[in-house]
Amino acid sequence: MNQNLHTAANRLQDWIQHQALPLWITKGINPNNKANYERLLASGEVDFSASTRVRVQSRQIFFYAAAYERGWCTQGKDIALAMMNFIRTEAHHPTATAGFSHLWDANWKIVDHKQDLYDHAFHLLALGWCYRISKDNDYILEAKKIIAHLDKQFGTANGGWIEGDYAYNCRRQNPHMHLFEAFMALYEASGDAAFLARASEMFGLFQAHFFDEKQQVLFEFFNDDWTLLEGIKGQQVEPGHMMEWVWLVDWYSRLTGRPVKHYTDALYNNGLAKGVDKSGLLFDAITPSGDIIDGNKRCWGITELIKASLVQIRNGHPAAENIAVKAVDDLFTYYLCAPTPGSYVDQRGINDEIVVDTAPASSLYHIIVAAMELQDHFAVHIK
Repeated sequence: MNQNLHTAANRLQDWIQHQALPLWITKGINPNNKANYERLLASGEVDFSASTRVRVQSRQIFFYAAAYERGWCTQGKDIALAMMNFIRTEAHHPTATAGFSHLWDANWKIVDHKQDLYDHAFHLLALGWCYRISKDNDYILEAKKIIAHLDKQFGTANGGWIEGDYAYNCRRQNPHMHLFEAFMALYEASGDAAFLARASEMFGLFQAHFFDEKQQVLFEFFNDDWTLLEGIKGQQVEPGHMMEWVWLVDWYSRLTGRPVKHYTDALYNNGLAKGVDKSGLLFDAITPSGDIIDGNKRCWGITELIKASLVQIRNGHPAAENIAVKAVDDLFTYYLCAPTPGSYVDQRGINDEIVVDTAPASSLYHIIVAAMELQDHFAVHIK
């Protein structure tokens, strides 16, 4: 193995363990209700004016539970379970039989009761990880209750679910991508094959609708019948999501034995060829031919490039290891470079200039998964 990759893996773990976790435990958690604030300002202080999405709590539950399991944060279990208890008591939906509302205001009052599919995907992931660190079967039972609720209220005859209990302009692949992740995480935690069967449904949607065989890209926005949305939005391709699907379908392959190299190669190679700027950062959105729709570059895109490159190292891609090493370096150069240690820059512009200097708590989910995958990759290679 390239020693540079080992160094990169340890560098990112060290940043999470010794900079991010101390900062976010100290600053990011409300001491009164144990919930996580939505974001930090560029100064490193809490943005007390911001509303807080319920999904941010779910993502932070994952962050702290994963850090605890890795031995990076002894407090992580207690923090994660307390945050889950806060969701259960303060975000329960007033009329639905299961599931949660969407948004608190700055005073922790629910101001948007809509039920959103994307929110619930991350809550299912959080439940899987709460079970993983506690072995309390109530978390698995709750996950099954929520899935049954989604099926009944938002399920469709042509696969997947609608966006939620509100008017929407299109259906998205993104919530289904994270449900794919959540189902696999629930299966790995519990061993219950019902969760793997649900993951297989998401893989089927990917094959039938999200991945375009002719153009070898992943589309984002659809009509109710899964035909592409009209206009430029229907042609939108997000390079970061292409990389994220490389990681997900490889994970699915390792669980099921299904061959997926056709997909991982296509998504990775086209994502690199069409979606990466000269600096190495990923554009937020392009067309299938590589024309730029949104030239901004979110922090999470580079974390997905790291994860996809690790998959492609194992698949024998000759350049993937160097790409992974550079991507970790770019993560630090462009994003993990905020004046406050443990904070980060969220978004760069078309010329790599800073355009969003706040640090949304939600990005920690992406960063810690990249760190975990780096360490797992290294552990496998030295056995």
